[in-house]
Formats: sequence, structure tokens, C-alpha cells
Amino acid sequence: MRPRRVRLIAVDELCVRGRQEASKWLERSGVISPTRGRPPAFDVERVHALGPRRFFAGAVSERPPTPIDRMATVRDGIVETANAACRGRFDLLGYSRLSFGDPVDWHLDPISGRRAPFSHWSRLNVLDAAEVGGLVTLGQAYRLTGDERYGDAFARYVHQWLRANPPGVGINWASSLEVALRLIAWCWTLFLLRGSRALSPEIGAVMLGAIWAHAAHVERYLSSYFSPNTHLTGEALGLFYAGVLLAEGRQAARWRRRAAEILVQQSERQILPDGVYVEQSTCYQRYTIEIYLHYLILAARNELAVPAGVGERVQRMLDFLLAVRRPDGSVPSIGDADGGGLLPFARRAHDDFRGVFSTAAAWFGRPDYAWAAGGLAPETLWLLGPAAAPTLDALTATPPAAAPSRLFADGGYAVMRSGWAEDAHHLVFDVGPLGCPVSAGHGHADLLSIQASVFGAPYLTDPGTYGYMEPAWRNFFRGTAAHSTIVVDGAGQAAPAGPFVWRSRPRARLRTWLSTDAVDFADAEHDAYGRLADPVTHRRRVVFVKPRFWVIVDDLDGAAEHRVEARFQFAPIEVVLEATGWARARGTDGRGLRLQAFATAPLKTEVLDGDLAPIQGWIAPDYGRRQSAPVLVCSAVTRLPLRIVTLILPTEHPLASPPAVSPRLGEGSEPISLVFGNEEEMVVIGERDAAVERPGGGGHV
Repeated sequence: MRPRRVRLIAVDELCVRGRQEASKWLERSGVISPTRGRPPAFDVERVHALGPRRFFAGAVSERPPTPIDRMATVRDGIVETANAACRGRFDLLGYSRLSFGDPVDWHLDPISGRRAPFSHWSRLNVLDAAEVGGLVTLGQAYRLTGDERYGDAFARYVHQWLRANPPGVGINWASSLEVALRLIAWCWTLFLLRGSRALSPEIGAVMLGAIWAHAAHVERYLSSYFSPNTHLTGEALGLFYAGVLLAEGRQAARWRRRAAEILVQQSERQILPDGVYVEQSTCYQRYTIEIYLHYLILAARNELAVPAGVGERVQRMLDFLLAVRRPDGSVPSIGDADGGGLLPFARRAHDDFRGVFSTAAAWFGRPDYAWAAGGLAPETLWLLGPAAAPTLDALTATPPAAAPSRLFADGGYAVMRSGWAEDAHHLVFDVGPLGCPVSAGHGHADLLSIQASVFGAPYLTDPGTYGYMEPAWRNFFRGTAAHSTIVVDGAGQAAPAGPFVWRSRPRARLRTWLSTDAVDFADAEHDAYGRLADPVTHRRRVVFVKPRFWVIVDDLDGAAEHRVEARFQFAPIEVVLEATGWARARGTDGRGLRLQAFATAPLKTEVLDGDLAPIQGWIAPDYGRRQSAPVLVCSAVTRLPLRIVTLILPTEHPLASPPAVSPRLGEGSEPISLVFGNEEEMVVIGERDAAVERPGGGGHV
């Protein structure tokens, strides 16, 4: 650890890190055992007997867990995945049916083909370890079918895994979070396989001993300062599971107490007052909600009190997701989206959050969550049991009562939408920081970027997260040029210093937010390009003329000549640049949008798609998969200041002639206006407000 770093960290952090480093050294030297002795003797039959009141209702209810067995598509998907697992093929993050060899090589990375050394885990430098969470699907398939093949496969894999991964040795002990997730998965499988011939008292006792060893490792190597985000809360949840399941063990009470302390404290630290998750990632926000729903449900099953504030903060997180949820039901990617989650109860696209909305609707009794869920999800039945079905049915699913357009000032997101209908227009404007204050590891350099849906369908989109391990692609997908914002001199808003590290931490500042029935107005700026030899400030104003179109005003302030690019990353749809300067994008339903940019200097406008030198015009619909998608680039090389005004106009008929638009761009603080047709309508944008002027009246904010 560098001396300067030592000076900056607090005494308690030094103590925790010091204890952990000493423990690692003693284990590596053979002075102490990673398990610190033999685990207590456990009786799986006693654990099973206590399960109906201690564990999740969906895992302990009688087989089959109706109505999951009546959901043909869900049932078939579980059985298909379990059959693949029996053949040694597993799903991991966004990858499907990966082969780990025959027999399974638990130290193999099947994506890169690299095999991790068989060394003490602390000598290994990894981003993610292999997990056995996918084996839960074997338990699910057994509960649904009664087929003993699934229990036999699980028992075989557990024996193989325990032989190949003695405590503390190898890649699978290198991440405390992965250890905790494996612990959680094995707890579930113990109950899902209840009644299987494969789960003999002997193997049950072995598994309980392994769960104990996992919990001891997690407690000793909590990510309190290494990665105090989903790593820490996921680890705490694993401790809570072990403390509940192994309730009679002498460590159990301590595990429950420590886990609850962490989860309550971190709910205050990681969930901002407006409900935005501190890492600025919708994927990790969903992950965090899953962690806390498991905690709340398991605590209630065991009659353990949880402060009311925890549930309230979880609901605020869900309220934010409701606001940014697109009209087609998907949730836009913000920050990293690697497809990770707590347990794979159902296979979903990374932007499909219906599972958490369904469970939250039943747990909190929220009709708006039921509306977002669109019906009962299988995840809810596994967690809450068959009783969840009538609970959810009793709710009258209704859209949120909150205004469609909202500002989330703590997290830094302005949401502008025409309503809650499936064909609404919707835009998210990012006015927040680059990631969380601690590391920003999952944040993207996307300050002042926008995402927009037109007639319910995503048009301007986040690029997603293709992968963590290939530097060129990792840096593109999290870089500024992949997002719908401004790029200056070809430089990103921040330079990467590793897969999860940035060299600088630029910040955005919201200047103004105003909203009425007629117009939304958001104004923000950032300092990312202050590091250039000639410092540049980027200010962006976004105006939504409800419910019809948006106007974006970008002001670049500096003194020298720069290359400025206004970039608009589209979903994989048709985008055509017309000779008139208009770009048109057309969806599969024939509707679409038109876009035109005006500027105080000549603009070059082009559509790029799937370029490799440099990389641009790509999105990642899932982790590990990329596809080309058009990006519209409006660029100018000019001495600053520069103003670019962009009209984004949804239209039922994108092939028809566009309206006549006359821009009056102004200078400095002068108002900007777009005049439509023969002055029958004019949008006027000022320093702190906007107005729509029409014959017979106006619409000032």
C-alpha cells in the first residue's frame, strides 16, 4: 500500500485491512487453517424440519410450487437450463451454455480459456470468480418434475467442487461476494432438493459444513473498505442466510447481528435520499433491491425486526426505477450492466426488471409496482410461495401517482415523459456525477447524456456493457463517445486507469429544473474538459415541449479552436441522413423521429455504424454480445464559443416532408428560438426558463 494512501485512510480502515492482511499471511504460511478448525456437526433433517417457518415459502412449500408449474414457458426454461447443467454447461452473467469441461474444471474461465493457479486465494488477482449459483436451477427442476437426475447431478457437482476447492485455495475463494452467493445458492438447493434420494443425511451434513466454512470466510474477509457496495451488502446477506440456517451454531447469532448491522447501515449509505443507487447503475440498483428483498423476507420469516427505514429506502429505489422505466416496460441501462443478479430464478434480459417489481408489489402492497410488473413473476413465487398469487391479484394495478416528469436531484437524473401510456415519449437526462464517490468503478463517462423513447420504443439508447476484460471494448462502451452527449477534441470526459478505475472524477452541476403541464426545462453543466490546455465548459439545456418534441441546447465555452462532436447513439434501427440536413429514424411500426442540429459554426453531419478504427457505432444488448448500431455525429472544428441547437421531433410519418424550422441561435445569454412554419409556433429558450408562443397564448414555465 502506498504511503500517501496510508495517510489518507482512517484508523479503523487500517485496523480492518491490517487484520485481513495478517490473516491471509498466516493462512498462506500454514500457521492457521482457513477454517480455523473443524465445523460443528449439523443435522440436515433438523434444518429441514425448521425450514417451513425459517426459510422462504417458495422453497419449503409442497411440490409442485403452484402456479409456477402452470407457467409453461417458465417451467420449460428451468428444465432446459437444468438439462444443460446436467451436461456440464452453465450460464454465467450474459453468457449461455458455457462449457467448463468434462469433468467440470472449477478453475477454468471458459470465456478466455485461462485456468487459474491452484494457490491461496490471496495470491490471485481476479475480477470475478466462477460461481455455482446456476446450480440452483437443478433444485428448481427437481421441485417441478421430481426427476432424480437433477438431484444426482447436484450431488455430483458438490462433491467435485469440494474436492477441487479446499477452503482458502483457488480462484473460487478469491471474491468474498462470490463465496457469499455460493453460500446462498447452496442454502436454497438444500431445501429445493428436500425429499431427493441424492440429498442423503451424509451429503446434507457435508453441505451444511461447507456453508459454515463459507460464512466464516466471508466474515473474516468482508469487503468493508475494498468494495463497500453490492460486494459488501451481498456478503452481509450471505452471513444472514448462514446465521438463520445454522441458528444453533455458536457463531450464528453473531453472523445475524453483524449482517443486519451492515445491511441497515449500508442502506443509508448506498441508497441516496431520492432513491438512486450510489453506483449510478440501474443494473446494480436492481441487484441491490434483490439483496434487500431477500433480507426483509427472510428476517420476517424468522421474526427478526428490521428498522422501518430499510423498507422505505428500498421503495424509494423502486420509485426511481418506475420513473426511468421506458414505456415499453424495459429499464434503460445506466452505468455498467453485466447481467449479474442474486439468484437466477428466471432467465431475463438485463433490462427486464419485472421480477423485482412483482415481488415488491406483493411484499409492500403497492399497486404501481404491480402495474410495472405486468403480472405475477416466477421469482415472486419462489420467494413468497403460492400465497403471493392472491396477494398480487388483490392489488388493482395502476400507474404511479407521481408526476410523469421528475427530477432526482441527489442521484442526478431528470426524467421527462408525456405520460404513463405504452406509446408515450420519454427522455432521461443524466445530470449527475461519474459513478459513486468511493470508486466510480461501475460508472460511465456519460455526463449530460440523454436516452429517449419515441412512441414507447427506445431510439436513443445507452450502449450497454459488452465486457470487462478486453480493454479497447471496455473503454469504448463506458466512454463518452458511446453516449449521446458532447465530445471535445476526441477526448473522453475522463480517462480510464483500469477496468474499474478513472484517472479523474469530473462532476456535473444542475443549474435549473422547472416543470409545468406545458414544458419541462433542465439546465446543467460539467467540468470534465477543464483539464484541456484551453479549458472548455459544456453546458446543456434540454426542453420538452409537451407532449410533442425536445430541443437541446449545447453551449461550449472556451477561447481556442476545438473539434466538437454532438453524438446521438441510436438503437439498432434505420437512420438515414437527408440532403436537407434532417436525419430520420424509423422503427418497425413505421413511426419514428426526425432530428436536425443547427449551430453557430458549420456542422458536418454523418451516420456511422459498426466502425472499428476508431471503435464507434456499437451497442451491447447483453453482456458478452455486441452489435452494430447507428450513431449520428454532428461535428464542427471552430474557435469557441460554440452553440449547437438540436431538435428531436417524434413523428407518426417519418417519410413525410419535415416541418419548416427557422433557428435564431442568439449569442451568450441571448434567448434562443426555433420558429416553426410561418411563425405559427415558436419555442423560446432563455437562461432560466423556456416558453412556447402560439397565436392566442403562450406556455411559459
